[in-house]
Amino acid sequence: MTFRAPESTASSQLMQRMDLESTAAASNVSSTGSTRRLLAGRLPEEQWPAFKAMFRGYRYDQVCGEYYAYEQVLQDSFDRVCKRWGLEGTEGAGAQFGDAVRSWVAHEDVPAPLKTMGENYQLVILSNADDSFLDISLPKLGANFHAIYTAEQAGAYKPRYQAFEYMLDTLNASLEDFLHVSSHTRYDLMPCHDLGFTNTIYFDRGYDPHSPGYNYTTVYSLGELNRHLGL
Repeated sequence: MTFRAPESTASSQLMQRMDLESTAAASNVSSTGSTRRLLAGRLPEEQWPAFKAMFRGYRYDQVCGEYYAYEQVLQDSFDRVCKRWGLEGTEGAGAQFGDAVRSWVAHEDVPAPLKTMGENYQLVILSNADDSFLDISLPKLGANFHAIYTAEQAGAYKPRYQAFEYMLDTLNASLEDFLHVSSHTRYDLMPCHDLGFTNTIYFDRGYDPHSPGYNYTTVYSLGELNRHLGL
């Protein structure tokens, strides 16, 4: 997420951009009941952690090319990981994953501090999903957003630079205007670092290993981030 402070409260504008899928909403696709149901009776329980990790890797790889619909990304990722494990893919898996994503709710520790942020900064979301997913997810967060961008609008998924450049160009903003907050290093913080974003926050929810060479600040809650911001 990106925030911009209202001009009346700060001499320099600052936006705060948030990775909705992981930072604000409970959103681990491979941990959902949908994935386990699709694998029921086909994968021993002791192999689940390795399958889950590989599925996660394929989802990342699948969004590094040209943009196409998110449900099909999930379908193709699942088909690829199943093939690696010698399993048959499941027709309609992408739609089931999509329905699971739409059912996500905000993490309990998000709405109150996020609302406080929104009262002091301009919040911006750059989401790795299609427009239709945000129509359902955003009302659950309980905050006002200055701008909302999706992979569908940008024509590219993160970590591709095109997604970030679309946000910058549309907002007519510079890299220094942003405080970028994400629970993912690979999708967000690494490309942000490489593009030259100077203010980045890793909201550690245990999804990614730490990569301290990318010069981010680590927090463990939005409440902690608010304290850093003096809110």
